[in-house]
Amino acid sequence: MKRYIGTLLIGLTLAGTASACAGRVRIYDEPRRDYHRWNGGEDRFYRVYLSERRRPYIEFNRLNQREQSEYWQWRHSRDRDRDRDRDRDRDRDRR
Repeated sequence: MKRYIGTLLIGLTLAGTASACAGRVRIYDEPRRDYHRWNGGEDRFYRVYLSERRRPYIEFNRLNQREQSEYWQWRHSRDRDRDRDRDRDRDRDRR
């Protein structure tokens, strides 16, 4: 019984360490010269990007430089659209 508890504790410790490190991955966006934190939110955006292009899931770090650059270009355009919508809503509320 003690052997199973020890194995369980080691497994939980490793799982906790892996999940803690998952949010700390930073990816460099070379064209814009900035860093992005790769976490669950960024992974969701990446999956939306792939589904819009009907591409199968491939880990981002396995993409070549051109494909990564295309993703960041798409991602920044989504941010601009969101900011434009927020400004439009703010202008509407001022009327």
